[in-house]
Amino acid sequence: QLQLVESGGGLVKPGGSLRLSCATPEDALDFYAIGWFRQAPGKEREGVSCSLSGSSSTDYADSVKGRFTMSKDNAKNTVYLQMNSLKPEDTAVYYCAAAWGCPSPLVGYGMDYWGKGTQVTVSS
Repeated sequence: QLQLVESGGGLVKPGGSLRLSCATPEDALDFYAIGWFRQAPGKEREGVSCSLSGSSSTDYADSVKGRFTMSKDNAKNTVYLQMNSLKPEDTAVYYCAAAWGCPSPLVGYGMDYWGKGTQVTVSS
């Protein structure tokens, strides 16, 4: 079982920024694709971003392109999601997930290991 732990969620005003973190087991980023997913109240879970192991390229959902940036720090075994220009529609529980590959297209399922999530609320 691969343990993933998200942190960094909170309440932010529209237009603000947050950075989420996902702590992964040692060396996990060398072998697993890692992605961020979110689920808003009453909606299905959707893919936000995903990157293959050993790759610097990332696939993003159209709704977050240009606003969200995913990065990986292999030395710290941590994955980040920098979220800028946040909108109320970004409100959701955000999950970190891992698998041997990224779902294509970037849907909200198909990953093997999931964290428990962190709440992001965008509201004035």
